[in-house]
Amino acid sequence: MNRLTSSSSQIKTSGDCGKLESLMIDPSQTSLPSPSPPPLSMNHNHQQETDHIVYRLALTGGPCSGKTTGQARISTFFENLGWKVYRVPETATTLFSGGIRFPELNQEEAEKFQENLIKVMISIERTFFTLAQTCNRNCLIICDRGVMDATAYMSEDCWQRFLRANKWNTVELRDNRYNQVIHLVTSADGAEEYYNMEGNPVRTEGLDLARELDRKTMQAWVGHPYMDVIDNSTDFDTKMRRMIAALCRRIGIEADDRLQDESHKIKYLIEGPPPESSLFPPHQDFDVVHDYLISPNPKIQSRVRKRGQNGNWSYQQTVRRSDAGSQMVELRRQITHRDYVTLLAQRDDNHHTIYKIRRCFLWNRTYFQMDIYQAPRNGLCLLEAYTTLSGEDLKTRLPKFLNINREVTNDPHFSMFELSKRIVSNDFRFNKNHRASISTDRLLRFDSFNPCKPSDRKCMKSSHSANFFNGKSDDDPTNDDNNNTIKSKSNSANCHFK
Repeated sequence: MNRLTSSSSQIKTSGDCGKLESLMIDPSQTSLPSPSPPPLSMNHNHQQETDHIVYRLALTGGPCSGKTTGQARISTFFENLGWKVYRVPETATTLFSGGIRFPELNQEEAEKFQENLIKVMISIERTFFTLAQTCNRNCLIICDRGVMDATAYMSEDCWQRFLRANKWNTVELRDNRYNQVIHLVTSADGAEEYYNMEGNPVRTEGLDLARELDRKTMQAWVGHPYMDVIDNSTDFDTKMRRMIAALCRRIGIEADDRLQDESHKIKYLIEGPPPESSLFPPHQDFDVVHDYLISPNPKIQSRVRKRGQNGNWSYQQTVRRSDAGSQMVELRRQITHRDYVTLLAQRDDNHHTIYKIRRCFLWNRTYFQMDIYQAPRNGLCLLEAYTTLSGEDLKTRLPKFLNINREVTNDPHFSMFELSKRIVSNDFRFNKNHRASISTDRLLRFDSFNPCKPSDRKCMKSSHSANFFNGKSDDDPTNDDNNNTIKSKSNSANCHFK
């Protein structure tokens, strides 16, 4: 699991965390600076320099899933750590409490209402996002539902019309707007005896409708890089602890001593080509490009990632560092396209650029991500997920339509760092049966990526300050000053992005 460890049982967000975060600015740095933590904010929509963490959480779920209690639990937990916590109210509840009755609206009125609801939600969220940037301490923003929740109540055609009319795009609204999505499964699915409609005057759903809305809401977020589904396999109090543990794990806060989280990452090798797309549950496919950066310290790995659909991209930098106990500490940061191009100049020629297709889907209330490698290791197929299960219970959750060869969670040969190396050790070769290829209905679109020539690249030390990684995105479609869709625009003479 991706956690930051500390020398005591106290939960910490500095120390090694601060040291590692500083490497996000300069991955070629050989000495560790003072432990004062630079920004970990993945928010790329603001302008001013910050020296604190800003983390956006979309807390979603079905009816009577525990969202209200969950917000209170998260707020108390992080306030006790010294964080500032903002709680963005649920926009739909605010509007419905004003007298709007959705069943009374005709189709045209309902669609216009949904469009305006999204606009109001974006405006309210922006208010809190802006406040967070002026805060002088670490800040968590809990959004009671996110933009994509609204799509559970409309057709795909309607959503596409909204995107075109407002010059929005799904990648920005779903993948880039929030650092993490946590979905709490409705009690109508697995804890029916606790499902009730009391205490919420706008809740009118019966059990069957609650399950259907829960499924649609969960599906609306499929494709987000960091989505956690918290089901009802445990009692409610444990469900709340699992929720907080999932949040701490993504931020990088060690909290095992308080939360006793058993969630862990699993990775499986898929044998043979995956089945046709029609045999999968509803899913989202992404083009993904990874590049490792030069790092003179062998204990530190740094890489950048480009991930997108239909020409709309998001960018991320990841730094991994092994500590004294051989545990891997990892931090991830959303960056802008400009940052990506700058960091790409430090690409390590000892590693191949990795091209793969990532398929995200839900199965048995578990969020799976399947990577189909295109280059190098063409045809390698790996399945990953986070789960609290093990043994036979875990086996029942795995997709039955995939030919799973074996678990490779702890096999270093299947780490992306090893797979990208230009020289592969003699004791490791892929069996032809492990090769896979994406269905013919899914074409790889990497023509938008033209790597820099090796002769044009050099290792250069970044002189950018902390706000270099917190600069306002030129491509945010929800920004009032720029309503264009996020399209990659070249800022480098050596790199061209279509």
